[in-house]
Amino acid sequence: MIGDLTTQLRDIHDLDPIGWWPPAIGWWLVAAAALLALYLLFQLLSSLVRDPPGSWRREARALLHDLRRRQRKQPPKRTAAELSELLRRIAIARFGRDHCAALSGEEWLKWLKEHDPNHFDWPRHGALLIKLPYAPVQEGTQTPALEQLINAALNIVAASREDATRQRRSPLPEA
Repeated sequence: MIGDLTTQLRDIHDLDPIGWWPPAIGWWLVAAAALLALYLLFQLLSSLVRDPPGSWRREARALLHDLRRRQRKQPPKRTAAELSELLRRIAIARFGRDHCAALSGEEWLKWLKEHDPNHFDWPRHGALLIKLPYAPVQEGTQTPALEQLINAALNIVAASREDATRQRRSPLPEA
């Protein structure tokens, strides 16, 4: 009887080995995080190569974004004056003081149109830059028109990246 029972016993079997594919969910998350980190590192490095810290483009873009944020809280006259100053500083940084520092009024707007890579119509839309800083306080708000001019200035800065490959310039000049 015992002999019969022992013949019916079977040896202990190991568990089936766990395959390496497909990986567990944790490994998928690690792989996704690594790919995201590589993508972000690539974006950071390309941004630093395109606009190194201290470059006039980075500073100009930051100042224009700050002006856009503050424009609704400050008088339009002040926004127009600050934008006009920033445009002058951008032009001097791109082309040098000799080419544009002496220009004023309609000549300045025509020069901006000629040197704007996006072909924005500065004489037509930019008249606010000449008139608004000297206009009486009672004049109506010009927020949409000023925002359009700020966007055009940002487009000039963005389009000037091609200039960076041709020539390195010093930081944005002070007013």
